[in-house]
Amino acid sequence: MTMTTRNTQTLMAAEIAEAPGVFTAAARADHRPALDGRGLASAAAIYTVARGSSDAAANILSYLYMRHLQVPVTSLPPSTFSVYDGVRCTGAAGLVISQSGASPDLVACARGIRARGGAVVAITNQPGSDVEGAADVTLPIGAGPERAVPATKSVIGSIAAGMALLAALKPGYRASADAGAGAMDALAHGGGQDLAPLNAGLLRANHVYVVGRGAGFGAAQEVALKLKETCALHAEAYSASEVLHGPLQLATNPLFVLLLDSGEAEVQQSLDQAEDRFRAAGGDVFRLRPPGAGNCCPAAVAAMLLYLLYPVVLNTALALGLNPDKPSTLSKVTSTS
Repeated sequence: MTMTTRNTQTLMAAEIAEAPGVFTAAARADHRPALDGRGLASAAAIYTVARGSSDAAANILSYLYMRHLQVPVTSLPPSTFSVYDGVRCTGAAGLVISQSGASPDLVACARGIRARGGAVVAITNQPGSDVEGAADVTLPIGAGPERAVPATKSVIGSIAAGMALLAALKPGYRASADAGAGAMDALAHGGGQDLAPLNAGLLRANHVYVVGRGAGFGAAQEVALKLKETCALHAEAYSASEVLHGPLQLATNPLFVLLLDSGEAEVQQSLDQAEDRFRAAGGDVFRLRPPGAGNCCPAAVAAMLLYLLYPVVLNTALALGLNPDKPSTLSKVTSTS
């Protein structure tokens, strides 16, 4: 079985091709010297701060951190500090993820968390950014320039940098981070599930659900976002548990459902149930699980899912006559307050 054909004539395609190397280098980085004495390992809670694709990466990492550090990890809306008066952060840590490091609201949030007693780690792809200047310590994604408007290699690199951060905070995780890097490298050089039916399904779809659970939920958020921004296709991301409530009813109208399987044993029953219910309701369902997913860190599997699906999004956009490198309403840096 083979992966979908990769178009090589776009910036987005070239950057997707670079993603496994970015992931491998970022996941294997040793950040212990930079984090020494910062107090992050003893944080009672972690607040992630991000928007768009970076927020999807933060969601993936939140499940990873809660499992291994056993502290609450939740998303903090940047407006908490950029618009409103902030919250107490004593004893907590902030994790700011931004490819550009230039969004004013993320900078304000980083400054606000530190001013209210929290330590701040930034994950960025732009050296010397304003977010870096506002953080206690910055971990580089190291993806190099990303010229296509839709972020790909920097998103996958963000996940890897977050894995390396955990390895620095909890050395016992280092072996898992290294194994995840190896699995990504193997995926880049091997085959996989035939994704041509997925391409065909997206081309006939008007509405798409992207469904995952655990680390797969963050991947679902990112894939749904990419389908919207690159293909102008209506797509929504759901947890495999949440989607079986009210949203299931939409399957009574034509609906394409993409299930992202992270291989986690704990979520298989939930994914199986969602698949069965959507098929029974008449949904057009495709389930994707990367090779070896059950033997790999779930965050790494989420990155592998993105690596497999970015070319599908790219090919769908091209088939629809769209320019995946420059969606008409978007720019590389979005300035929000």
